[in-house]
Amino acid sequence: MNVTPDLDARFRAAAIGAGVVDVRYDLVDSPVGELRVAATEHGLCRISYFADGWEDALARQFGVRVLRSPLDDVRRELDEYFEGKRRSFDLPIDLRVAPFHADVLRELALVPYGRTETYGALAAKAGRPGAARAVGTVMNRNPIPIVLPCHRIVGASGALTGYAGGLEVKRALLQLEGAILE
Repeated sequence: MNVTPDLDARFRAAAIGAGVVDVRYDLVDSPVGELRVAATEHGLCRISYFADGWEDALARQFGVRVLRSPLDDVRRELDEYFEGKRRSFDLPIDLRVAPFHADVLRELALVPYGRTETYGALAAKAGRPGAARAVGTVMNRNPIPIVLPCHRIVGASGALTGYAGGLEVKRALLQLEGAILE
């Protein structure tokens, strides 16, 4: 028996409607490569640049009922961002991190489009002056890059430092936003 695209779409919609899905994910093409995006019923929970272990990681964090299904709102807002039409995101977020990480990511979300901030300054804004290295760890483990714009965080000298997607991606995102010149 062959499953038609219509039947497949109806099955996926029924599973989501019945509440038997813990986390949905989709693939989004972007100028910086294919992104893996995931959402729970509470909101966007992951964006990743890498495929390795993606579904297993989602299952461990959010529940074993993982389903690939279009995330049109996430795709639309990311497309608008990459087209230069969106400077902030309106997506609900399902952020499941430790309290310090949540404090840092909350402050990170306030760093304006087209601007950069240092790890040290972000640490101070999160109430932990002197915790620049710990902030670096939070940035490296940011579950929702781009939307929570860790690419906007730079070294004390203004140098581009580590980024989970690679420094070339960080540079490309900052160039897109006009924060650095080519």
